[in-house]
Amino acid sequence: MIRNYLKIAWRNLYKSKIFSLIHIMGLTIGITVCMMIFLYIMNEFSVDRFHKQGKNIYRVMRGFDKKMSRAPYLSAPYAQALLTDFPADIKDAVRVWKTNFLVSFGDKAFDERRVYVADADFFKVFSFPLLKGNAATALKDPGSVVLTRNIAEKYFGSVDNAMGKTISFDKVRPMKVTGVSVNVPSNSHMDFDMVNTLSSFPDRANGKIWINNFLFTYLLLSPNTDPAKLEAKFPQFMDKYMGKDMASLGIHQDLKITPLTDIYFEPASAFDDVKHGDKTVVYIFISIAVLIMLIACINFMNLSTLRAVERSKEVGLRKVLGAVRNHLVSQFIGESVLLAVISSILSIGLLFALLPTYNNILGYSLTVNWDSWYIYAFLGGVILFVGVLAGSYPAFVLSAFSPIDALKGKLRLGKGGAFFRQALVVVQFSISVFLIIGTIVIMNQMHYVKNKSLGYDQAQTVIVQIDNGDIYNHMKVFKTELENTPGVASVSLMSGEPGGFFDIHSFEAEGQTQTFKPRTEFADFEYVKTLGLKVIAGRDFSPLFPSDSLNSVLINATAAKKLGFSPDQAVGKWIKNTLRDDHKRRIVGVVQDFNFLSLKENMDALVISPYEDRRVIVIKLKPGNISESLNEIKKVYAQVAPVFPFEYTFLDQKFATIYKADIRQQTIMSIFAGLAIFIACLGLFGLASFTAAKRTKEIGVRKVLGSSVQNILLLLSRDMLKPVGIATIIAIPLGYSFTNMWLQNFAYRTPLAWWIFVLAAGVTFAIALITVSFQSLKAALANPVKSLRTE
Repeated sequence: MIRNYLKIAWRNLYKSKIFSLIHIMGLTIGITVCMMIFLYIMNEFSVDRFHKQGKNIYRVMRGFDKKMSRAPYLSAPYAQALLTDFPADIKDAVRVWKTNFLVSFGDKAFDERRVYVADADFFKVFSFPLLKGNAATALKDPGSVVLTRNIAEKYFGSVDNAMGKTISFDKVRPMKVTGVSVNVPSNSHMDFDMVNTLSSFPDRANGKIWINNFLFTYLLLSPNTDPAKLEAKFPQFMDKYMGKDMASLGIHQDLKITPLTDIYFEPASAFDDVKHGDKTVVYIFISIAVLIMLIACINFMNLSTLRAVERSKEVGLRKVLGAVRNHLVSQFIGESVLLAVISSILSIGLLFALLPTYNNILGYSLTVNWDSWYIYAFLGGVILFVGVLAGSYPAFVLSAFSPIDALKGKLRLGKGGAFFRQALVVVQFSISVFLIIGTIVIMNQMHYVKNKSLGYDQAQTVIVQIDNGDIYNHMKVFKTELENTPGVASVSLMSGEPGGFFDIHSFEAEGQTQTFKPRTEFADFEYVKTLGLKVIAGRDFSPLFPSDSLNSVLINATAAKKLGFSPDQAVGKWIKNTLRDDHKRRIVGVVQDFNFLSLKENMDALVISPYEDRRVIVIKLKPGNISESLNEIKKVYAQVAPVFPFEYTFLDQKFATIYKADIRQQTIMSIFAGLAIFIACLGLFGLASFTAAKRTKEIGVRKVLGSSVQNILLLLSRDMLKPVGIATIIAIPLGYSFTNMWLQNFAYRTPLAWWIFVLAAGVTFAIALITVSFQSLKAALANPVKSLRTE
C-alpha cells in the first residue's frame, strides 16, 4: 500500500510540473532560511557552554557608577586577595590581560592584536584543548607561550614544527612555544591567537596599585559555593583593601560576579571589549524564521487546496472503488511529507552552498557540529510540521468530496474555501510588507547616522595607535616631524579619538556638593584645532599661556549644564580630578557639544585636560594627494619606530566599526525580506495561474461581447490584488509599532516618516502586480474561440 501511495504521489508531482516546482521552490527556500537561522541561534546560545568547568566559572565585574555599565577590568592584586580571603569559596583565579605585540622570528614579523597574557592555570580552568603540550604546565615558566593552530601553521607550517621554537615580542622579549591549542571556536566570548604567561611580565603580574585596572579576573568557585553568599561578603572585602583609596578619591566601587555563560549576552559597553551578542537580534531572527516558514506553508496549503478541483474525479473514483476517508487522508498527507522531504534534501544542498556567504554576512564562521542529533531532529520536525500540519487541511478537504458530485464534475470549493485562501494570502503579504517596512527603517536610520553632523570634522583625519614602546617614547618627536610635513594640517596626541574610549573619572567642582562624574579626555593643545571643534565660551588651550598644561581644562556644553552653569558662567570655575590631579584646575573654555560617543548614547559631559595620558595620535591632512601624505607619515613613523609596521585607520571609518551589528541586521533583513516576498509571489503566481485557467470560458465570452484586453486585465488583477491591499493595511500599524521599538536603541534617530510606509506598500503592490499581470495578460490575450472550446 505504501509503495502504491508513493507511486501515485510521484505521478501527481510529475503531472503538475509548474505547481510542483512552485511547491518545492517555496518550501526549499523556507526550510533553508529556517536552517540558517537555526544554526545561528544554536551557535548564539551555545557560547561558552563547552567549558567542562563552565558552571563554576565567574568573571568579576567592578561597579563605579549606578548609572553606568559595570567594568570587567580589575588591578593585579585582586585575584590573590580574593583567593586568600575566601579559600573555601574560590578554588582558583585566573587573570587575563588583552594586549598586542610585534611578534618576530628570523626575518619575519607580524603585528598580532589578539594576544592574551594570563596566569599559568588558564588552560586548566578553561577548556581550550591543547594539540601539543601539557595544559597544566604549558604556561608555568616565564617566557612560555601557547599558539593557536592557525598561528602555528602560519608561522611554522605545521603544529609539530612550532613546538620548542622561539619567537620574540617587540624584538626584546624571547618566548618559547610550549603548546599549541585548538583554534578558538566562534561560540566563545574569548578571542585570542596566542596566550603568554603573565609571569613573563613581573611588573604587571605583581603590581600592588589597586586602582590600576587593566585585567580580567575569572574565578573558579568550589562546587558547593553559593555565588550570592559570596557576593554578600564583597563589601567588607572592598572596605578592607580599597577603603582608603575610595575615601581619598571620593569614589565608591563594588564587586559582582557574572556566570561565564551569561557574559556573552551582557549588554556591550565601551568598558568591556570582549565579544558580546544581543538577545534582541536572536529573537528577531527567530521571528523572521517563523514568518518565512509560515509564508511557505501558506503557499503549500493554498496551492494544494486549489488543485483539489483538478483531483476531484480521482477522489470520487477511489471512493466508489472502496477507499475510506482515512486512507485518502493518509495518501494526501504522505504526498505532503514527500514534498517536504524533497525540499529538505534540496535545502541541505543549498545551505552548504550558501554557508560561506552566510558566515561572511555574520562576520564569523558558525561552529556547526554536523554529527549533532539536534540538527537532524530540527529537520525531522520541519518535515513533520510542513507535511502533517500544512498538508492536513488540503488532505481533509480532498477526502471530504462527495463521490457523485466529483464524478459528475459539479464540484466547487465554495465561498468559504475562497475566503480562507484569500485570508492566507493576506497573512503572507502582511508578513512581507512588515519585513519590507523593517528593512526600509533600518536602512533609513543607518543613512541618518552615517550622514548626521557629529560636531567635529572627521574628513581626511588619520588615526595612529600608540601601541608600542617605540612610538610611545618618541611620540612628541613624531608629532613635531609631522607638523613640518607639507601634507599635514595639524596633529594631536590624545587618550581617545571620537567613537573610541572615554573613561569616567570623579571630580570635585566649584559649587557642587556631590562628586561630578563626567567622561574624560586627556589631550594636548592641538585637540580642538585637529578635530575642528567650536569654542563657544572662553578660549582654547594656548602656548601663550604656559600654565595651561598644569592649571587649565576645557569642558563641553553638556558638562557646563550639568554643573549648573551657562557656558559663559562656567569659564573661570575650578574643577579637580580626584584621581589624576593634586590641585584645582580652572575651566578656560567651553566647546560646543560633539558626538564623541555612539549615537546610541545620549550626549554626556566631557572634561578635556592636558594631563599626560596619550593613547592615539590624530592627524588632520590637508586637501590634496592623500596617498602621498600617508607615505610621508609612514616615512616619519619608520624613523621613530623602525621595527614596527605602520598601521592606521581613518576617523570616518569608525562608522562601520561602531554600527557593525546594525549594518549586519540591515543586510540580513534586506535578504530575508526579499526572500519572503519572493515566496509569497510564488504562491500568488500559482493562484493567478489557477484563477486564469478556471475563468478561461468567462474571459472568452467577455472578449466576444466586446471587452478589451485592458478591461480583462484590470478585472483579473483587481481580484488578485485585493488581499494584498488588505495585507498592507494590517501590516503598516504593526510595522510602525515594532520599528519604533527598535529605534529606541538610538539616542539620535530619524522620525518614522509617512513615505516609508507608502514606499513599502508601493514596492509590495508593484511586485504583486507584475506577478499577477503575467498570467492575467496571458489569459486576456488568448484567442476567444479557443477559450470557448475549453469546456
